[in-house]
Amino acid sequence: MNRYEEGSLIVSSSPHFSSDITTSKIMRDVLIALAPAFVASAFVFGIRVVLLTAVCVTACVLFEHLFNMVTKRTNTISDLSAAVTGVILAFNLPPAFPYWMAVVGCFVAIIIVKQLFGGIGQNFVNPAVTARVVLLVSFSSQMTIWTTPDPILTASDAVTAATPLNLFSKGDLVNLPSNIDMLLGTIGGSAGETCAIAILIGGLYLVYRKVITFAIPASFLGTMVIMSLIAGVDPIFQILAGGAMIGAFFMATDYSTSPMTVHGQIIFGIGCGFLTMMIRLYGSYPEGVSFAILFMNIVTPHIDNFSNRRLYGGGAK
Repeated sequence: MNRYEEGSLIVSSSPHFSSDITTSKIMRDVLIALAPAFVASAFVFGIRVVLLTAVCVTACVLFEHLFNMVTKRTNTISDLSAAVTGVILAFNLPPAFPYWMAVVGCFVAIIIVKQLFGGIGQNFVNPAVTARVVLLVSFSSQMTIWTTPDPILTASDAVTAATPLNLFSKGDLVNLPSNIDMLLGTIGGSAGETCAIAILIGGLYLVYRKVITFAIPASFLGTMVIMSLIAGVDPIFQILAGGAMIGAFFMATDYSTSPMTVHGQIIFGIGCGFLTMMIRLYGSYPEGVSFAILFMNIVTPHIDNFSNRRLYGGGAK
């Protein structure tokens, strides 16, 4: 039969290739990858972390549902992106952080940063990162009250403790925890960022599942190592302390707020690592991961314009 005969051609709009990869499947993998850090933080800090995470997830899902209902948009809570935002935000908060303040952060993340810009894929900055920065600026005292590891931790018996980066910023190198302690998470810090080995396991799972690549985490952490060596500080300490690991694997790799090309992702990761170390070494805040990622989110469109390949035969812009 002639290929131009009626019925021999299928005419349709793009895309012409389909895939069984969906947003909900990707987000499910992210939740699975976050599970080791959740278990480790619950073991180290106790029931308070479980409750804080539950509050953040519930608030994020509820805010997204209510916004979609009020604006008569399709219900998107089943894609699990709101749940992921809630978990990551909870992991960036002190274990004894007040619940109502955490709900404020969830409102900022879901309503202001995500939904008002069109929903998932339309936001130009990471919702959880932005919410953390807003909470740090708005409730600086509560955001900098850290607690000692305690499996039976409650809000009333929390004991204030310095984080490794607090000690580092004050020049107290004598009392710094060992790298083993930071690897296992038996230190003060945010709820889900202290156990580096658990975060690494989750990050490697995402790479294995091809949810992310090594481009951003490797360039992010690699830049921190190089700058640490130049500055004469322990590079292992810098990548294990604070939010470097969770930032590199779970926050900087957000699809909608990071560059599309590998070259762009490497530039993005280098920028995140550079800014993180500049803030840690010379800034007024002991931690710089969230600020670094937020800034690089803003310049991502320019990185995309710079790194996108020119079409074959196309003229210069």
